Amino acid sequence: MKATMTTAGHGSAHPALEPFGLGSLALRNRLAVAPMTRVSAPPDGVPTAQMAEYYGAYAVGGFGLIVTEGIYTDATHSQSYFGQPGLVTAGQIAGWRAVTDSAHRAGAAIVAQLMHAGAISQGNTFGFETIGPSAVAPRGKMMVDYGGTGGPWSAPREMTAHDIDQVVAGFVAAAGNARDAGFDGVEIHGANGYLLDQFLTDYTNLRTDEYGGPVQNRIRLTARVLAAVQEAVGDFPVGVRLSQTKVNDFTYRWSGGETDARVVFEALSEASYLHIASEGRNFIETARFPSGATITGLAREVSRRPVIANGGMHEPAQAADVLAGGHADVLSLGRGALANPDLPQRLSSGEAFDAFDYEMLHPLATLDCAAAWRARRETETGRFPVSASASSTS
Repeated sequence: MKATMTTAGHGSAHPALEPFGLGSLALRNRLAVAPMTRVSAPPDGVPTAQMAEYYGAYAVGGFGLIVTEGIYTDATHSQSYFGQPGLVTAGQIAGWRAVTDSAHRAGAAIVAQLMHAGAISQGNTFGFETIGPSAVAPRGKMMVDYGGTGGPWSAPREMTAHDIDQVVAGFVAAAGNARDAGFDGVEIHGANGYLLDQFLTDYTNLRTDEYGGPVQNRIRLTARVLAAVQEAVGDFPVGVRLSQTKVNDFTYRWSGGETDARVVFEALSEASYLHIASEGRNFIETARFPSGATITGLAREVSRRPVIANGGMHEPAQAADVLAGGHADVLSLGRGALANPDLPQRLSSGEAFDAFDYEMLHPLATLDCAAAWRARRETETGRFPVSASASSTS
């Protein structure tokens, strides 16, 4: 099955192709690659030449912004998966430098997503126990596509004040390392059920100190990390990713609804941008609060910052409506980008684009599995993928 990226009745050019200033980042268009776990780094967490080629292909394909997969921030508790890259060692910084160079050569901006797994770590090279806001076992099962057993998570150790200080220090150090690696900014991962989101979530945060209780307290650690990183890196762009849904709980919504959302967005209004993770493929409907406001539109209103929307943005009509309707400023694509690393170029030309096939992530969501899937497709279709070594016409 294929679809065509058309202008969808929105003039001679799709609005996603317009340039945009995301904070201090001058983007050539409003199309971003969403952060996607690829579990393809070696045990030392150093990005490989294969990873540089992978990210570079999105730049060659015309994306204005690339957000990396989640990168672990310390050598203790933060790693989420075996095969996850880090931003902790000199070797990791050098490995990421090759990735950022690859993206920059083809005209894309690239930001590092900084991530702490907390209670839902399912593979940690450093061998430490999991930690979380409270000793509450995560819902759901470990993710087999990312190397998990498919079994339940164990309850984490409840974090002490010292643990919290160390987590903040890890984010700060990793942000400085990202700048040294040539990134154009960092994105603090406060979404999808990972550590900072565990503090925000009512059922995983049973604390009675200043980080627990009302939403004003539960968002405090994310706000503290944001402030500490910004103080350390100066005018280096620092975004924050948020979500209601989680990788281990797809139906969760903030218990206070729009009231909680306003508190969260105001607390993070110093961020360079907010990135709201998927609310579902039918975004305009599934991202709405009862008042009629979308979560991203509310984020724009309250924070007064640029907002990135995610979820079904490979659908041309929906993508245009999200931008034209003031719901968001930039669109991030996951599945659409995986299937079409040259999607912006196809959008510009009106060329058909390929539907996402889940088989490219099986049996594991690695670059090797995706390459094997793509080779099979090339044999069937005679088409060859975008290569980071190709020349860019950006």
